Amino acid sequence: MDNKRQQKFSRLIQKELGDIFQREGKAHFGSAFITVTRVEVSPDLGVARIYLSFMLAPSKQMLLEDIREKTKLIRQSLGNRIRHQARVIPELVFFLDETAEYAAKMDTLISGLNIPPAPEEDPNDDTYAKK
Repeated sequence: MDNKRQQKFSRLIQKELGDIFQREGKAHFGSAFITVTRVEVSPDLGVARIYLSFMLAPSKQMLLEDIREKTKLIRQSLGNRIRHQARVIPELVFFLDETAEYAAKMDTLISGLNIPPAPEEDPNDDTYAKK
């Protein structure tokens, strides 16, 4: 359970990283659309786990590796943006968020189920009548 301080810091990082990827991402990562879906911050605010979702990316794993290689640059850009609001700029650890793909897969599975209709109840049947 995150405390309010962690939640507030997570929202700040999510907002600023989203802006960084939107404005500066095209120069570094091409035409891929990068979304920061979730940020989890450690209790000491020293480490931030960032979950990313990609659209229009030819290879999500290669793009994630490219982002991980440029972590120092991204952290520096984040530091420039939040330096007056945070005492410590957290270490950034990036992960691929596969929630959307999982939801789409589950939706496909559920829509493919063949569920027969429920049998009609007989009003004269006393099977479930109270005794």
